[in-house]
Amino acid sequence: MTDKITALYCRLSQEDMLHGESNSITNQKAILSKFAADNGFRNTKFYVDDGISGTTFERDGFKAMMADIEDGKVGIVITKDLSRLGRDYLKTGELIEMVFPDYDVRYIAINDGVDTLKSENELMAFKNIFNDWYARDTSKKIRAVQKAKAQAGKPLATHPPYGYKKSETDKNQWVIDEEAAAVVRRIFQLCIEGNGPTVIANILTADGIPTPTAYYRSKGMNVCNQNAKTKRWGMATVIHILERMDYLGHTVNFKTYRKSYKNKKLYENPKENWLIIENTHEPIISQHDFDLVQEIRSHKKRRQKSGTVSPFAGIVYCADCGNTLYVGRAQTLSPNQEHMMCSTYAHDSDECTAHYIRTCVLTEIILGELNKLSQFVRDNEDEFVRRAMENSAATQDSEMQTARKALRIAEKRINELDDLFERLYEDNVSGKISDERFATMSARYETEQSKLKDDAAKLSETISRKEQKKNDVMNFVGIVKKYEEFTELTPEIMHELIDRIIVHAPKGGRANRTQQVDIHFRFNVVTATATADFKQYYVRRKAV
Repeated sequence: MTDKITALYCRLSQEDMLHGESNSITNQKAILSKFAADNGFRNTKFYVDDGISGTTFERDGFKAMMADIEDGKVGIVITKDLSRLGRDYLKTGELIEMVFPDYDVRYIAINDGVDTLKSENELMAFKNIFNDWYARDTSKKIRAVQKAKAQAGKPLATHPPYGYKKSETDKNQWVIDEEAAAVVRRIFQLCIEGNGPTVIANILTADGIPTPTAYYRSKGMNVCNQNAKTKRWGMATVIHILERMDYLGHTVNFKTYRKSYKNKKLYENPKENWLIIENTHEPIISQHDFDLVQEIRSHKKRRQKSGTVSPFAGIVYCADCGNTLYVGRAQTLSPNQEHMMCSTYAHDSDECTAHYIRTCVLTEIILGELNKLSQFVRDNEDEFVRRAMENSAATQDSEMQTARKALRIAEKRINELDDLFERLYEDNVSGKISDERFATMSARYETEQSKLKDDAAKLSETISRKEQKKNDVMNFVGIVKKYEEFTELTPEIMHELIDRIIVHAPKGGRANRTQQVDIHFRFNVVTATATADFKQYYVRRKAV
């Protein structure tokens, strides 16, 4: 027994640091060393976990000690008190009463008077429970502080996202780090230009742009993930940047959560559970560019072998089966022979027809409709807005005013009913009205109030929807007016202005072949229908 290790185990959590020097690692080591020397315990060895919670047993020092125990090298384990070993009473009790005895290990907790060799330690289980309660209570207090901080619009993240840095005057305020922000803007622009995350990562790597981890290290900042890439940009890093709402100037809290104070694993929180406080810091990316990137990303597309991305990829659909049309390219085909075909037909020709259309024909149709739309908007903006809103401006405003007035009346009556409930209750208590009368009247008021609340919710939704519709139309007009003339199609133009394109099956034979194409513009502002006349198209091609 004398040649075995006397394990002196020390642990300090972040919360313990708040209670001063008494629990410090230095203090624990001094107490354990003196106790071992006074009691003749030799061959001592320290196992230390600094800054680790007692609710988890995923601690490097603890695991090293357990490895030595399982190898039969340890005869005694000594801690300052039971809470140093752990604050999970079930796991701590299992260690002391089952695991340690199985390996003939004696356990001593100095301040709690626990020594498994000398007594039954009847109170030990209760002390472990108290330690567990302490951890639970501390966790509740920390969550309450974090919640209050989050609701005040302060970020809970330890480090700002790439592109920001902490203000020198206020650690809770993020300011733009221009050097990194320039890279963030470039990543968004590359995506708008039709590049996917993998291609963007390769471009940044080829241009020698430091990865976020490499950048932080060059600035002397601590990096949590020591194994993160420093030489090459990764696809996941690019995606993470493209999806962060923080770049809009918003603070986004509670994106992750823990299921229990004992479980340190982080889980993704559903988006509806996020707490988003808008306009808390200066934005790096505009709302327009962010929305455009999310729209492009929702139609994920594969880069062609030619190295370019078709502007039609992901937004052209079959009118019959509803699936996408894919772009057909080959080195043996000229640009005029590039085409699109129904993906269902490509897999099973019995399920649908080809809906074959050449991209040069589709390009001509789309450019024509875009220029028609652009000219109409420039010449008749008010008329376009009126049509897009499906009502005249006067009617729209009248409906909005009517809805707002009805909402005010409903909210006023709801408040009046609250007052009536209160007076009715007081009259019942004072005996002015009977219990039966009170029940009848309160039931009637409750029914009325419930209906009013439903009506108010519907009116609020109607007002919000109409206001959003008008904003969408005006945003669309602004985008159209940004372009003088449409001479070519790019992924940016397509995703800014067009939601989807529906291609119908062709009609007629080779000599008189026609094909209908429906163009649904973004925000559902307008739908255009065009017919491809292939005879006329080939006549124009020959003339050229």
